[in-house]
Amino acid sequence: MSGHSKWANIKHKKAKTDALRGANFAKFSREIIIAAKMGGGDPAGNFRLRTAIDKAKAGGLPNDNIKRAIEKGAGGAGGDNYEELTYEGYSAGGAAIFIEAATDNRNRTAGDIRSYFTKFGGNLGADGCVGWIFEPVGVITFDKVIEPENKKEKAKVIELDEILEASLEFEPKDVYEEDDEIKVVTTTENLQMTTEGLEKLGYKAKTAENTRIPSNSTEITDPETARKVLLLMEKLEEHDDVQNVYSNFDIDDEIMEKVNI
Repeated sequence: MSGHSKWANIKHKKAKTDALRGANFAKFSREIIIAAKMGGGDPAGNFRLRTAIDKAKAGGLPNDNIKRAIEKGAGGAGGDNYEELTYEGYSAGGAAIFIEAATDNRNRTAGDIRSYFTKFGGNLGADGCVGWIFEPVGVITFDKVIEPENKKEKAKVIELDEILEASLEFEPKDVYEEDDEIKVVTTTENLQMTTEGLEKLGYKAKTAENTRIPSNSTEITDPETARKVLLLMEKLEEHDDVQNVYSNFDIDDEIMEKVNI
């Protein structure tokens, strides 16, 4: 189960660009607003809000933006009536795509998403057409190197075996390394328990979130088809109402080198 998907890795690399960074800021704020509206503005008693704040901080959202989003969601400064929806479909080449959205106008969102699929050679499908491919899981992320607040102290290095042993009592689905991070995969039901349990043992999570991992993959072997798939994914990610996009496409590195987007 190690890893999210090909798109998760591509998106991680692209997230440093200003355009995608701005889009992510809007998504972070919207998730905080929804979480605060549903469970109140105190992250200590609202796990969804707490994880939304952690993810926003890890993504660079300024503290003032976080504070305003909490106040807006909790009712301090009004609050938008967001509705959480999902959309499912197929890209060019037949890769499955699952979308999580939060919108105050479902007709606008559905129309925009449908137009993106059509423009890039895919098609929006019926509910349930690909959802079964994407298993809901919880993913807890830890930095392997923790920089101390006191610059005179040494950085703390966390080993994979260390996190693996500490997490065994919480029955994780998987524990693995990815770049400079260690990830613990749980069921969605055990996400909060595992996160809080590991933190009691001294391991502060960088982020903890519910996500989806594809159970199979669809190989894209043609550069032009790959280009359409990536353009569709990028367009969906940039939409203000889209919170998360998952796909099971697999594009070989040699094909990726030929793709120009």
